[in-house]
Amino acid sequence: MNTHSAGCEIRYSGVRAATRGRRSGAGRRPRGGPGAPSHRGYPREVGPPPQEHPLNDHPEDAVPATPARRPRTRLLLVLAATVFLVDLASKLLVVATVEQGENLRLLGGLVYLTHARNTGAAFSFAEGFTVVFTLIAVAVAVVIVRTARRLFSTGWAVALGLVLGGAVGNLVDRVFRDPGFLRGGVVDFVSVFAPDGEVYPIFNVADSAIVCGGVLGAYLALRGVEFDGTRGRDDSGTDAVSRG
Repeated sequence: MNTHSAGCEIRYSGVRAATRGRRSGAGRRPRGGPGAPSHRGYPREVGPPPQEHPLNDHPEDAVPATPARRPRTRLLLVLAATVFLVDLASKLLVVATVEQGENLRLLGGLVYLTHARNTGAAFSFAEGFTVVFTLIAVAVAVVIVRTARRLFSTGWAVALGLVLGGAVGNLVDRVFRDPGFLRGGVVDFVSVFAPDGEVYPIFNVADSAIVCGGVLGAYLALRGVEFDGTRGRDDSGTDAVSRG
């Protein structure tokens, strides 16, 4: 009887020890690694995976944002006003200091300062059509001012500013000088290489501005530069953008 009780007690003790061993072994987990569970049996918290670039996997291929372009209206008007004021000041000075028909030799005869009245176009062209050229000058000024609102090309702003300033400068003479309204004579005072325009027609600051603006405008037109700063289609059929 005692032997049987001792055997049962030994077997019970062995079962209990094995059970404790399994429990203790089940609670152990290898350490390390973000996915290893904690000592309480719960998985460790894992951070979110790194996010990829939402727009482009290659930032070097990204196209930079184009800044907003501004019209060149201010440049055109400032340049036109400068040409007009310089032309007006030079004419007032010539009228006040040089008699009509007088020639002042400058730079060893390269330039002559004179005083003449022109009832034609620039460089004394087509005299006798004063009213016609006056109306043309008014139309040119109106067209340029209306165009200034959609002008984004710097080159065209310079060209049209020169033409506008010169046209207004001569227009003032035609309106306010003798012999009358819309028929006034434009003051010309620069003669090159010889007096009285013997080699080259006598001109003024406004005439020079008109010619320079016209030449620049023709150059821009040949290059295909538009008022908005873009170019026409090239030989390959693609559109190219230009700052003008």
